[in-house]
Amino acid sequence: MGIYKGYDALNEQDLQASLEVETLDLEYIVQTLGDELQAFSGKKIVITGAGGFLGFYLTKAIVHWNQEQPKDAQVSLIASDNFLRGKPAWLEALADEQKLTLINFDVTDPWPDSAVNAHFYIHAATIASPIYYRQFPIETMDANVLGIRTLLDLAVERKTSAQPVEGILFFSTSEIYGDPDPQNIPTAESYRGNVSCTGPRACYDESKRYGETLCVNFAQQHGVPVKTARPFNNYGPGLSLSDRRAPPDFARNVLEGNDITLLSDGSPTRTFCYVADAVIGYFKILLRGAAGEAYNIGNDAPEISIRDFATRMIGIAQQHLDYNGQLKFENSDDEHYLTDNPQRRCPDIAKARAALEFAPGIELDEGIRRSLMWYRAQLDSPSS
Repeated sequence: MGIYKGYDALNEQDLQASLEVETLDLEYIVQTLGDELQAFSGKKIVITGAGGFLGFYLTKAIVHWNQEQPKDAQVSLIASDNFLRGKPAWLEALADEQKLTLINFDVTDPWPDSAVNAHFYIHAATIASPIYYRQFPIETMDANVLGIRTLLDLAVERKTSAQPVEGILFFSTSEIYGDPDPQNIPTAESYRGNVSCTGPRACYDESKRYGETLCVNFAQQHGVPVKTARPFNNYGPGLSLSDRRAPPDFARNVLEGNDITLLSDGSPTRTFCYVADAVIGYFKILLRGAAGEAYNIGNDAPEISIRDFATRMIGIAQQHLDYNGQLKFENSDDEHYLTDNPQRRCPDIAKARAALEFAPGIELDEGIRRSLMWYRAQLDSPSS
Protein backbone atom coordinates (compact mmCIF):
# COMPACT_ATOMS: atom_id res chain seq x y z
CA MET A 1 0.00 0.00 0.00
CA GLY A 2 1.27 3.50 -0.85
CA ILE A 3 1.94 6.24 1.65
CA TYR A 4 -1.34 7.92 0.74
CA LYS A 5 -3.83 5.30 1.92
CA GLY A 6 -6.98 7.15 0.87
CA TYR A 7 -6.39 6.89 -2.88
CA ASP A 8 -7.58 3.84 -4.80
CA ALA A 9 -8.52 5.08 -8.28
CA LEU A 10 -10.48 7.81 -9.97
CA ASN A 11 -14.03 7.60 -8.60
CA GLU A 12 -17.25 9.57 -8.37
CA GLN A 13 -16.27 11.06 -5.03
CA ASP A 14 -13.07 12.49 -6.53
CA LEU A 15 -14.97 13.90 -9.49
CA GLN A 16 -17.56 15.48 -7.24
CA ALA A 17 -14.89 17.09 -5.04
CA SER A 18 -13.18 18.50 -8.14
CA LEU A 19 -16.44 19.94 -9.48
CA GLU A 20 -17.25 21.45 -6.09
CA VAL A 21 -13.90 23.25 -6.08
CA GLU A 22 -14.49 24.60 -9.59
CA THR A 23 -18.02 25.74 -8.76
CA LEU A 24 -16.83 27.43 -5.57
CA ASP A 25 -14.03 29.19 -7.44
CA LEU A 26 -16.15 30.30 -10.39
CA GLU A 27 -18.85 31.71 -8.12
CA TYR A 28 -16.14 33.54 -6.19
CA ILE A 29 -14.68 35.02 -9.39
CA VAL A 30 -18.03 36.15 -10.80
CA GLN A 31 -19.38 37.49 -7.50
CA THR A 32 -16.18 39.36 -6.68
CA LEU A 33 -16.11 41.04 -10.09
CA GLY A 34 -19.84 41.76 -9.88
CA ASP A 35 -21.05 44.53 -12.16
CA GLU A 36 -17.59 45.00 -13.67
CA LEU A 37 -18.33 42.05 -15.96
CA GLN A 38 -21.26 43.94 -17.48
CA ALA A 39 -18.68 45.68 -19.69
CA PHE A 40 -18.46 42.38 -21.57
CA SER A 41 -22.23 42.20 -22.13
CA GLY A 42 -23.02 41.30 -25.74
CA LYS A 43 -19.36 41.56 -26.74
CA LYS A 44 -16.94 39.13 -28.41
CA ILE A 45 -13.81 38.01 -26.55
CA VAL A 46 -10.87 35.99 -27.88
CA ILE A 47 -8.65 34.05 -25.48
CA THR A 48 -5.39 32.72 -26.93
CA GLY A 49 -3.78 29.84 -25.08
CA ALA A 50 -7.24 28.90 -23.83
CA GLY A 51 -6.19 25.28 -23.34
CA GLY A 52 -3.46 26.25 -20.87
CA PHE A 53 -3.32 26.92 -17.13
CA LEU A 54 -4.69 30.46 -17.00
CA GLY A 55 -7.00 29.81 -19.93
CA PHE A 56 -8.77 27.21 -17.79
CA TYR A 57 -10.50 29.63 -15.40
CA LEU A 58 -10.49 32.60 -17.80
CA THR A 59 -12.60 30.52 -20.19
CA LYS A 60 -14.73 28.82 -17.55
CA ALA A 61 -15.45 32.09 -15.75
CA ILE A 62 -16.91 33.65 -18.90
CA VAL A 63 -18.96 30.53 -19.63
CA HIS A 64 -20.18 30.53 -16.02
CA TRP A 65 -21.14 34.21 -16.24
CA ASN A 66 -22.94 33.60 -19.54
CA GLN A 67 -25.11 30.94 -17.92
CA GLU A 68 -26.50 33.56 -15.55
CA GLN A 69 -27.23 36.18 -18.24
CA PRO A 70 -30.08 36.70 -20.73
CA LYS A 71 -29.14 35.52 -24.19
CA ASP A 72 -28.66 38.99 -25.68
CA ALA A 73 -26.22 39.92 -22.90
CA GLN A 74 -24.02 36.84 -23.18
CA VAL A 75 -20.42 37.00 -24.35
CA SER A 76 -19.45 35.42 -27.66
CA LEU A 77 -16.24 33.66 -26.66
CA ILE A 78 -13.59 32.30 -29.00
CA ALA A 79 -11.20 29.95 -27.21
CA SER A 80 -8.09 29.46 -29.33
CA ASP A 81 -5.03 27.29 -28.88
CA ASN A 82 -2.63 25.33 -31.07
CA PHE A 83 -3.52 22.22 -29.03
CA LEU A 84 -0.06 20.71 -29.56
CA ARG A 85 -0.72 18.31 -26.68
CA GLY A 86 -4.27 17.62 -27.80
CA LYS A 87 -7.51 19.34 -26.92
CA PRO A 88 -8.12 19.20 -23.14
CA ALA A 89 -11.09 17.10 -22.05
CA TRP A 90 -12.53 20.01 -20.05
CA LEU A 91 -12.57 22.19 -23.16
CA GLU A 92 -14.14 19.43 -25.24
CA ALA A 93 -16.85 19.19 -22.58
CA LEU A 94 -17.76 22.85 -23.21
CA ALA A 95 -18.13 22.36 -26.96
CA ASP A 96 -21.94 22.45 -26.79
CA GLU A 97 -21.99 25.91 -25.22
CA GLN A 98 -23.81 28.03 -27.81
CA LYS A 99 -21.71 31.15 -27.26
CA LEU A 100 -18.36 29.32 -27.26
CA THR A 101 -16.29 28.62 -30.38
CA LEU A 102 -13.12 26.53 -30.24
CA ILE A 103 -10.49 27.21 -32.90
CA ASN A 104 -7.11 25.62 -33.59
CA PHE A 105 -4.79 28.58 -34.01
CA ASP A 106 -1.08 29.21 -33.54
CA VAL A 107 -0.46 32.84 -32.55
CA THR A 108 2.59 33.03 -34.82
CA ASP A 109 0.28 32.56 -37.85
CA PRO A 110 -2.02 35.19 -39.45
CA TRP A 111 -5.20 35.74 -37.49
CA PRO A 112 -8.19 33.72 -38.77
CA ASP A 113 -11.20 35.64 -40.07
CA SER A 114 -13.38 34.41 -37.21
CA ALA A 115 -11.17 36.14 -34.63
CA VAL A 116 -10.29 39.47 -36.22
CA ASN A 117 -13.41 41.38 -35.14
CA ALA A 118 -13.48 40.78 -31.38
CA HIS A 119 -13.98 43.58 -28.86
CA PHE A 120 -11.50 42.17 -26.31
CA TYR A 121 -8.41 39.97 -26.60
CA ILE A 122 -6.77 38.03 -23.77
CA HIS A 123 -3.35 36.92 -25.01
CA ALA A 124 -2.41 34.02 -22.74
CA ALA A 125 -0.63 31.83 -25.31
CA THR A 126 2.87 31.02 -24.07
CA ILE A 127 5.12 28.29 -22.71
CA ALA A 128 5.42 29.24 -19.04
CA SER A 129 7.01 26.21 -17.35
CA PRO A 130 10.81 26.60 -16.98
CA ILE A 131 11.36 22.93 -17.82
CA TYR A 132 9.53 23.29 -21.13
CA TYR A 133 10.56 26.75 -22.24
CA ARG A 134 14.19 25.73 -21.83
CA GLN A 135 13.47 22.75 -24.10
CA PHE A 136 11.72 24.93 -26.70
CA PRO A 137 13.42 28.34 -26.48
CA ILE A 138 12.76 29.55 -30.04
CA GLU A 139 9.11 28.49 -29.96
CA THR A 140 8.79 30.28 -26.63
CA MET A 141 10.23 33.50 -28.02
CA ASP A 142 8.06 33.34 -31.13
CA ALA A 143 4.87 32.96 -29.08
CA ASN A 144 5.82 35.78 -26.74
CA VAL A 145 6.97 38.26 -29.42
CA LEU A 146 5.30 37.42 -32.74
CA GLY A 147 2.02 36.59 -31.04
CA ILE A 148 1.58 39.95 -29.36
CA ARG A 149 3.02 41.88 -32.35
CA THR A 150 0.46 40.49 -34.80
CA LEU A 151 -2.31 41.27 -32.31
CA LEU A 152 -1.11 44.84 -31.83
CA ASP A 153 -0.91 45.30 -35.60
CA LEU A 154 -4.49 44.04 -35.87
CA ALA A 155 -5.61 46.61 -33.30
CA VAL A 156 -3.95 49.41 -35.27
CA GLU A 157 -5.65 48.27 -38.49
CA ARG A 158 -9.02 48.39 -36.75
CA LYS A 159 -8.60 51.83 -35.19
CA THR A 160 -10.51 53.56 -37.97
CA SER A 161 -13.08 50.79 -38.41
CA ALA A 162 -16.64 50.83 -37.15
CA GLN A 163 -15.58 48.47 -34.37
CA PRO A 164 -12.14 49.26 -32.92
CA VAL A 165 -10.57 46.94 -30.37
CA GLU A 166 -11.73 47.89 -26.85
CA GLY A 167 -9.08 46.11 -24.83
CA ILE A 168 -6.08 43.76 -25.01
CA LEU A 169 -4.56 41.92 -22.05
CA PHE A 170 -0.94 40.79 -22.49
CA PHE A 171 0.43 38.24 -20.07
CA SER A 172 3.99 39.08 -19.11
CA THR A 173 5.62 37.50 -16.05
CA SER A 174 7.28 38.22 -12.73
CA GLU A 175 10.36 36.64 -14.35
CA ILE A 176 11.07 39.98 -16.03
CA TYR A 177 12.41 41.16 -12.66
CA GLY A 178 15.01 38.37 -12.65
CA ASP A 179 16.65 37.93 -9.25
CA PRO A 180 15.92 41.22 -7.41
CA ASP A 181 18.27 42.58 -4.78
CA PRO A 182 16.85 42.64 -1.22
CA GLN A 183 16.15 46.39 -1.37
CA ASN A 184 13.63 45.73 -4.15
CA ILE A 185 11.56 43.09 -2.39
CA PRO A 186 8.57 43.37 -2.32
CA THR A 187 9.09 44.22 -5.99
CA ALA A 188 7.18 47.13 -7.51
CA GLU A 189 6.38 47.56 -11.20
CA SER A 190 8.97 50.35 -11.40
CA TYR A 191 11.87 47.96 -10.70
CA ARG A 192 13.92 47.52 -13.88
CA GLY A 193 15.12 44.02 -13.17
CA ASN A 194 18.28 41.97 -12.69
CA VAL A 195 18.02 39.60 -15.63
CA SER A 196 20.43 37.62 -17.79
CA CYS A 197 19.87 38.09 -21.52
CA THR A 198 21.80 34.92 -22.44
CA GLY A 199 21.11 32.43 -19.64
CA PRO A 200 18.94 29.30 -19.89
CA ARG A 201 15.82 31.21 -18.77
CA ALA A 202 16.44 34.22 -21.03
CA CYS A 203 14.27 32.95 -23.88
CA TYR A 204 11.24 33.45 -21.64
CA ASP A 205 12.31 36.42 -19.54
CA GLU A 206 13.68 38.57 -22.34
CA SER A 207 10.92 37.83 -24.84
CA LYS A 208 8.35 38.85 -22.24
CA ARG A 209 10.32 42.05 -21.59
CA TYR A 210 10.32 42.81 -25.30
CA GLY A 211 6.61 41.98 -25.48
CA GLU A 212 6.01 44.60 -22.80
CA THR A 213 8.10 47.12 -24.74
CA LEU A 214 5.92 46.50 -27.79
CA CYS A 215 2.78 47.03 -25.73
CA VAL A 216 3.98 50.29 -24.21
CA ASN A 217 5.00 51.75 -27.56
CA PHE A 218 1.86 50.67 -29.40
CA ALA A 219 -0.18 52.26 -26.61
CA GLN A 220 1.81 55.50 -26.78
CA GLN A 221 2.26 55.78 -30.56
CA HIS A 222 -1.01 54.30 -31.80
CA GLY A 223 -3.37 54.54 -28.84
CA VAL A 224 -3.87 50.78 -28.64
CA PRO A 225 -5.74 49.90 -25.40
CA VAL A 226 -3.30 47.19 -24.33
CA LYS A 227 -2.60 46.44 -20.68
CA THR A 228 -0.06 44.05 -19.14
CA ALA A 229 -0.29 41.53 -16.30
CA ARG A 230 2.77 40.33 -14.42
CA PRO A 231 1.75 37.09 -12.65
CA PHE A 232 3.55 36.01 -9.49
CA ASN A 233 3.50 32.26 -8.80
CA ASN A 234 -0.11 31.42 -9.55
CA TYR A 235 -1.21 27.89 -8.67
CA GLY A 236 -4.35 25.79 -8.50
CA PRO A 237 -6.94 24.23 -10.83
CA GLY A 238 -5.93 24.21 -14.49
CA LEU A 239 -2.21 23.81 -13.79
CA SER A 240 -1.38 20.40 -15.22
CA LEU A 241 0.15 17.71 -13.03
CA SER A 242 2.76 17.29 -15.78
CA ASP A 243 3.68 21.00 -15.83
CA ARG A 244 6.83 20.40 -13.74
CA ARG A 245 6.41 23.45 -11.51
CA ALA A 246 6.56 22.96 -7.75
CA PRO A 247 2.86 22.98 -6.72
CA PRO A 248 1.68 20.32 -9.23
CA ASP A 249 4.87 18.29 -8.74
CA PHE A 250 4.24 18.18 -5.00
CA ALA A 251 0.55 17.36 -5.53
CA ARG A 252 1.45 14.46 -7.81
CA ASN A 253 3.87 13.14 -5.20
CA VAL A 254 1.09 13.22 -2.61
CA LEU A 255 -1.59 11.63 -4.78
CA GLU A 256 0.69 8.88 -6.04
CA GLY A 257 1.56 7.96 -2.47
CA ASN A 258 5.17 9.13 -2.58
CA ASP A 259 7.29 11.43 -0.44
CA ILE A 260 7.44 15.02 -1.69
CA THR A 261 10.75 15.41 -3.50
CA LEU A 262 12.67 18.69 -3.60
CA LEU A 263 15.39 19.07 -6.25
CA SER A 264 17.09 21.85 -4.29
CA ASP A 265 17.62 22.75 -0.64
CA GLY A 266 14.21 24.44 -0.75
CA SER A 267 15.52 27.76 0.55
CA PRO A 268 14.33 30.15 -2.24
CA THR A 269 11.24 32.05 -1.13
CA ARG A 270 8.03 32.85 -2.96
CA THR A 271 4.55 34.18 -2.36
CA PHE A 272 1.82 32.08 -3.94
CA CYS A 273 -1.46 33.34 -5.40
CA TYR A 274 -4.41 30.98 -5.84
CA VAL A 275 -5.61 31.06 -9.43
CA ALA A 276 -9.17 32.24 -8.66
CA ASP A 277 -7.77 35.39 -7.06
CA ALA A 278 -5.33 35.85 -9.93
CA VAL A 279 -8.05 35.54 -12.59
CA ILE A 280 -10.06 38.25 -10.84
CA GLY A 281 -6.98 40.46 -11.11
CA TYR A 282 -6.55 39.72 -14.80
CA PHE A 283 -10.12 40.64 -15.66
CA LYS A 284 -9.71 43.82 -13.63
CA ILE A 285 -6.61 44.79 -15.61
CA LEU A 286 -8.43 44.26 -18.90
CA LEU A 287 -11.46 46.26 -17.79
CA ARG A 288 -9.95 48.96 -15.57
CA GLY A 289 -6.24 49.08 -16.28
CA ALA A 290 -4.60 52.00 -18.07
CA ALA A 291 -3.30 51.53 -21.61
CA GLY A 292 0.43 50.86 -21.68
CA GLU A 293 0.59 50.07 -17.96
CA ALA A 294 1.71 46.87 -16.23
CA TYR A 295 0.31 45.47 -12.99
CA ASN A 296 1.69 42.88 -10.58
CA ILE A 297 -0.86 40.18 -9.80
CA GLY A 298 -0.07 37.92 -6.88
CA ASN A 299 -0.04 37.80 -3.10
CA ASP A 300 2.27 39.98 -1.05
CA ALA A 301 2.18 37.59 1.93
CA PRO A 302 3.15 35.14 3.24
CA GLU A 303 6.60 34.94 1.67
CA ILE A 304 7.72 31.39 2.43
CA SER A 305 10.44 29.02 1.27
CA ILE A 306 9.71 26.26 -1.23
CA ARG A 307 10.56 23.87 1.58
CA ASP A 308 7.92 25.44 3.84
CA PHE A 309 5.37 25.32 1.02
CA ALA A 310 5.99 21.59 0.65
CA THR A 311 5.70 21.13 4.42
CA ARG A 312 2.34 22.93 4.41
CA MET A 313 1.08 20.66 1.65
CA ILE A 314 2.16 17.60 3.63
CA GLY A 315 0.23 18.83 6.68
CA ILE A 316 -2.92 19.57 4.66
CA ALA A 317 -2.70 16.20 2.88
CA GLN A 318 -2.33 14.45 6.23
CA GLN A 319 -5.45 16.19 7.49
CA HIS A 320 -7.66 15.67 4.44
CA LEU A 321 -6.21 12.70 2.53
CA ASP A 322 -4.78 10.34 5.15
CA TYR A 323 -1.30 10.97 3.76
CA ASN A 324 1.78 9.79 5.65
CA GLY A 325 4.58 11.01 3.41
CA GLN A 326 7.49 13.25 4.28
CA LEU A 327 9.93 15.62 2.62
CA LYS A 328 13.04 14.32 0.88
CA PHE A 329 15.84 16.03 -1.03
CA GLU A 330 17.49 14.97 -4.28
CA ASN A 331 19.64 16.57 -6.98
CA SER A 332 18.27 17.26 -10.44
CA ASP A 333 19.84 15.55 -13.45
CA ASP A 334 19.45 18.87 -15.28
CA GLU A 335 22.63 20.91 -14.83
CA HIS A 336 20.74 24.16 -15.48
CA TYR A 337 17.76 23.36 -13.25
CA LEU A 338 18.67 26.10 -10.76
CA THR A 339 20.62 28.46 -13.05
CA ASP A 340 19.30 32.03 -12.71
CA ASN A 341 16.54 30.83 -10.37
CA PRO A 342 15.50 33.85 -8.25
CA GLN A 343 16.26 33.51 -4.54
CA ARG A 344 13.25 35.60 -3.56
CA ARG A 345 10.07 36.57 -5.33
CA CYS A 346 7.42 38.71 -3.68
CA PRO A 347 5.29 41.37 -5.40
CA ASP A 348 4.39 44.83 -4.28
CA ILE A 349 0.71 44.93 -5.29
CA ALA A 350 -0.03 48.46 -4.08
CA LYS A 351 -0.61 49.64 -7.66
CA ALA A 352 -3.19 46.92 -8.37
CA ARG A 353 -4.86 47.49 -4.99
CA ALA A 354 -5.21 51.23 -5.62
CA ALA A 355 -6.03 51.32 -9.33
CA LEU A 356 -7.99 48.07 -9.69
CA GLU A 357 -9.22 47.37 -6.15
CA PHE A 358 -7.46 44.02 -6.41
CA ALA A 359 -7.65 42.23 -3.06
CA PRO A 360 -6.71 38.53 -3.07
CA GLY A 361 -8.79 36.74 -0.46
CA ILE A 362 -8.03 33.00 -0.53
CA GLU A 363 -5.51 32.04 2.13
CA LEU A 364 -2.57 29.81 1.20
CA ASP A 365 -3.68 26.77 3.20
CA GLU A 366 -7.17 26.92 1.71
CA GLY A 367 -5.73 27.29 -1.78
CA ILE A 368 -3.53 24.23 -1.26
CA ARG A 369 -6.52 22.26 0.06
CA ARG A 370 -8.65 23.17 -2.95
CA SER A 371 -5.80 22.33 -5.29
CA LEU A 372 -5.37 18.86 -3.80
CA MET A 373 -9.12 18.20 -3.96
CA TRP A 374 -9.15 19.25 -7.61
CA TYR A 375 -6.03 17.26 -8.52
CA ARG A 376 -7.51 14.02 -7.17
CA ALA A 377 -9.80 13.85 -10.19
CA GLN A 378 -6.97 14.73 -12.60
CA LEU A 379 -4.48 12.03 -11.66
CA ASP A 380 -5.72 9.49 -14.21
CA SER A 381 -6.65 12.09 -16.82
CA PRO A 382 -4.81 11.72 -20.16
CA SER A 383 -3.88 15.41 -20.06
CA SER A 384 -2.61 15.35 -16.48
